[in-house]
Formats: sequence, structure tokens, C-alpha cells
Amino acid sequence: MKKVSLLLTLILMVVGNIMGQRYVGGDISLLPEYEKAGAGYKTHKGEPIADLVPWLRKEGMNAMRVRLFVNPKRYAQLHPTGNLAQDPNACQDLEYIIPLCKRIVNAGISLMLDFHYSDTWADPAKQWTPVDWEGLSDAQLCDKVYSYTKETLQALKKEGITPDFIQPGNEISYGMLWGPAGTSSPKKTFMGSNSNWERLGMLLSNAIKACREECPRAGIVIHTERVAQVDVQNNFYDMMRRLNVDYDIIGLSYYPYFHGPLSNLDTALGSLQNRYADKKIMIVETGYSYKWEVPGTTTDLQNVWPYTDEGQNLFAKDLVSTLEKYKNCNGLFWWWMEYNAYGTGLQGWYNAPLFDSTTGCATSALQTICSFAQSSGINEISAGTQEKRIYNLQGFPVKEMRDNEIYIVNGKKVLKK
Repeated sequence: MKKVSLLLTLILMVVGNIMGQRYVGGDISLLPEYEKAGAGYKTHKGEPIADLVPWLRKEGMNAMRVRLFVNPKRYAQLHPTGNLAQDPNACQDLEYIIPLCKRIVNAGISLMLDFHYSDTWADPAKQWTPVDWEGLSDAQLCDKVYSYTKETLQALKKEGITPDFIQPGNEISYGMLWGPAGTSSPKKTFMGSNSNWERLGMLLSNAIKACREECPRAGIVIHTERVAQVDVQNNFYDMMRRLNVDYDIIGLSYYPYFHGPLSNLDTALGSLQNRYADKKIMIVETGYSYKWEVPGTTTDLQNVWPYTDEGQNLFAKDLVSTLEKYKNCNGLFWWWMEYNAYGTGLQGWYNAPLFDSTTGCATSALQTICSFAQSSGINEISAGTQEKRIYNLQGFPVKEMRDNEIYIVNGKKVLKK
């Protein structure tokens, strides 16, 4: 009897840790470019860092995000100048990301793969169909999204890379795969309109089908950025439910200089947790300046968080405190955290990374956000509950079990045969 009790205790401890796992890190998609440019990364005390990725792991970061574009080189050839010209920072094709992803997984860090499904930046204002996919019908696009996603994941797996989290689409609040680039009538999705929602649902479902087939244990993230418009945000995820889109995690962007004070995020998180209790929530993009204003700033919050190392750190502390209020929130990723012009000739600095471009030193906020992963965050689990809740080994609820996979059912490990 004692052995049985001990075994159950150990199982519940393991399950509790799985369910309570929190992820902290950032998007480091341009790290290879900064290293080529000679950027000097230093610790908080000014000591040189030989290899940034394992150092970040030692600091307490356990997850990294990498973006992927379809064919940025082809796009750049077709749009060398003008408003549609390619941003050199949008250079991450499959060949580019493989070495970086290997570094991440070899360091024991969880990988989030961010499919942009575009040749260039995909965000609420730009969701252009890849050049090579232009002219395809909606049905053909669904097939292409499935095959491209599947082939990409197969290629990564051959290199020993299996993402722990996958984003099918980036900031898709108004849909994705518009096109062709610059068209006056893109196929957007809007609150209050039924147009194009079914199309978006089909595209996402085909992408997710490929993800489930190739990476069945990966958490699927659906990413939006309407935290300042809770009605629009909730309408989007209501539509995902109505369209039976199979995903695990609500991914959000929150930039205070665009989206306003933390009270806006607080309201958005509270609404999401109450409305979609079966979903985890991650902040997959955030940031705040340590020096100077970020270009395009629409909300000046310097009276709350000055543009200094101390101000950035205070924002990080306040952000972590806000996220810790919500048991469903288990992820925090800092956007473009690796930007560092120290020791390079780079101009046009981005002012909100976690390294100071004037010294190369890590900012204080880097250590602060790691505290989110270090806090317990363990959800309550009862082996005697009457409700049959099924979770995969990453702690995400699932609707049904797949053959030859291990799941957690009512606090117990179960092998589905």
C-alpha cells in the first residue's frame, strides 16, 4: 500500500511539474547576423560571453522563438526598391534557421517555430501570399500550406530538430495569405463580417493537420495582437472555436508603446482566461526600451517606466507580476532580444532588446523576466476529480488521444494503444 501511495505521489509530482511548466525566452532570429557583424555580447557585469545561447540557458531562459519565411530571396529579387522592398532583417528561410535551431535544441532549450507563411514580414497590416504561391485558388492554397508545413517539419526532423511549439501564422488578427502583395482587395477577416473566416479556418486547419502529423507533441499557438481591443480579440478566438480550429495556446503580442498600459493587457488576459479556460496563454512578443523612444511609438509611458535600464527592468517586473495572476499564462517571449550593435557598424538601432548597444552588456530586465519561469506556476491537480481531463505531456488539454502516445488523464499517465 505504501508503494502504491508513493508511486501515486511521484506521478502527481511529475504531472504537477508538467502542468505548471512556464517558458521564458525570446525571439533570437537574427542572432547569426549580429555574430557575423562582430557584435560583442557581455554579461550584466561586462564579462564577454563566448556562446550566447547556452549562456541564456544558464541565466534561466528555457525557450526560444525563431521565425521562418517561405522564400525571402525570391521576394527581394522581385521587389528591389519601393514600398514593397524586402527588409534585410526578414531573411530567415529554411536554410538559414536550421543551424540556429540546432544550437537552441542542443542547449536544452525548447524551440518555438514561427511560420510567417509569407516571403516577408507578416503582421496585422501585411499578410502577403508568398510569390511562388500567387495565383493559387483558396483550395490550392490550403493544399500548399499543408504540404509546405509538412515538408518543412520533415526537413527539420531530419536534422534532429523537433519544435516544442509551432505558430501557424504570425499576428493573424485579420487573417493570412492575402495577395498578391499590394492588392487593393486582400482577403481580410473582420469583426462583424462573415467574409473570409471560413477560408482562414481552412488554411489554419490544414497547417495544423501537418503539425499534428509530424510533431504530435508540439503545442500549437494561434497568435494575435489585439490586446487593446478585447472585443476584437475575443471575436477572433470565438471564431476559432466556431470553426473547430484545433490549437492549444493563445499567443499574444503586447508592446506598451503600441498597446497602452499594463491594465489593457490585464483586462485582455482576464477575459481570455475566463472565456477559454481550456487554452494556455503565452505572450509571444513583448518589449520595452532601455534608451530612447521606439520608432512609431503611439503611447508614451515614460512617467511609469523611463527609457533607462532601470525603467526597462521596472516594466519587466510589472509584466511578470501581471502574468503571475493568471494560472493559464505559461509563456513570456521578448521580441528581438538579441539586437546588439556593440562592436559593429550597424545603424538604425532598435531600442528595446535585452542587450545595450552602447556597451554590449545584458540589461537588468533579462534576469527579471527569467523569474517568471522560476516561480512555481503549478496548477492544482486532483487524482480524484470526477471530470475527465486529458492532457499531453507538455500539459496542454487535448480532445482525444492518439495511438501510441502517453497522456495524463485525471492525474495519471495513460498509454493509448
